[in-house]
Amino acid sequence: MDILKHYLDFSVFSILGLMAFIATWFIIERLLFFRQVNVSDYDHFDLLTIDLTKNLTYISTVGANAPYVGLLGTVLGILITFFDLGTTKTIDTGQIMVGLALALKATAGGIALAIPSIIAYNALMRKVEVQQAKFRAHRDFLVEKSAHEKV
Repeated sequence: MDILKHYLDFSVFSILGLMAFIATWFIIERLLFFRQVNVSDYDHFDLLTIDLTKNLTYISTVGANAPYVGLLGTVLGILITFFDLGTTKTIDTGQIMVGLALALKATAGGIALAIPSIIAYNALMRKVEVQQAKFRAHRDFLVEKSAHEKV
């Protein structure tokens, strides 16, 4: 139990840090891609969609799972607090409150990572929708242009 007690915060926040790095990496990658994408380079809507949505799953996964990683850290922190109380056989409300407060920081960290990840995912999905609309408009323009040239 001592190993868990000493390395719990480090483990939970290392995992959350890795998740934050992954989300940040793919958010930057997607933003750079969206800056240079040209819908007229695509011949098919689905090929465009595949390229536009690449790596968005990772961002969504971080946003969806970061609170659970934080919650796991909180549950383990509470478990450690109660274990320590049980082994000392004394009830010190101050010790209980400190243990619970420290345990809750893992959940706060998970939520703090999830919120910007989900915001970024939604913003990037909006960019996907805009690019798809541009593709449809470009395709419709080409169809109309070719119909007028035949007349």
